[in-house]
Amino acid sequence: MAIVIDALSARDLRHPEKRNRPETPVLRKPPWLKVRAPGSAGYNETRRIVKEHGLVTVCEEAGCPNIGECWEKSHATMMIMGEVCTRACGFCNVATGKPGPLDPEEPARVGAAVAKMGLAHVVITSVDRDDLADGGALHFARTVEAIRAAAPSATIEILTPDFLRKSGAAETVLAARPDVFNHNLETVPRLYLQIRPGARYYASLRLLERAKELDPGQFTKSGLMVGLGESREEVMQVMDDMRCAGVDFITIGQYLQPTRKHAPIDRFVPPEEFRALESIAYAKGFLMVAASPLTRSSHHAGEDFERLRAARLGGA
Repeated sequence: MAIVIDALSARDLRHPEKRNRPETPVLRKPPWLKVRAPGSAGYNETRRIVKEHGLVTVCEEAGCPNIGECWEKSHATMMIMGEVCTRACGFCNVATGKPGPLDPEEPARVGAAVAKMGLAHVVITSVDRDDLADGGALHFARTVEAIRAAAPSATIEILTPDFLRKSGAAETVLAARPDVFNHNLETVPRLYLQIRPGARYYASLRLLERAKELDPGQFTKSGLMVGLGESREEVMQVMDDMRCAGVDFITIGQYLQPTRKHAPIDRFVPPEEFRALESIAYAKGFLMVAASPLTRSSHHAGEDFERLRAARLGGA
């Protein structure tokens, strides 16, 4: 009999900076949000390699419900620049505080781990580092370069912070020529003060637009969470904004409340609504759409990249 864990209660309240937030109700989860408990041989081997190289993964830090499936297939999303973020977003379970200095050896360790795991496609993300003059852009670029050196055949997707008020950061990152440039808008503009208080919607949108300006051939990607209280019309407006910014690939997934100290879930969006949003997004001109309750930016990222590349070639 398969062991099933609750995708929303798998994380404990381990971050003291969240404890000053009032507790919010936790809704009872529908059956489509149940996942298998991790523990396969493939999962354990991925975990061993990650720990051996002293790496941090967003899979663990964000309590991703897909960790068992992805790690079993040797897929992991590396989180660089430490485990402490300079922001305290209402949806995120990564620790907030004053980060330590960057580790200059981290890019090489990431490259070595990618080679050892034999990854065909790797996703690199990070905490926000507002404390750094370039927001960590050069560290991203060096990580991409280290992966290229250690695993030349791997394709590289970067999921960056917004580099708010960090002049030249986008140029630095894109000069390393990642295969996919991803930055998530996360939610609709009306909810930014509640969900992304340290971010600005139009600054994030402009970052995605700038990536296309710098390299029109660059694949760009962005994601949304639903179930936070947004309306269908607001979601469609964000889709239009993304298309105006030239975004190729949109991901849409259910928001899962990490703890009772985080933003509450307004509702669980049923699978049929995700299918409808997928159809709308394709009609608006996205080359690639991933929309389901458990969709996350890096879930099936490798397979989706191949489909994205094929879609562009098919439309050329």
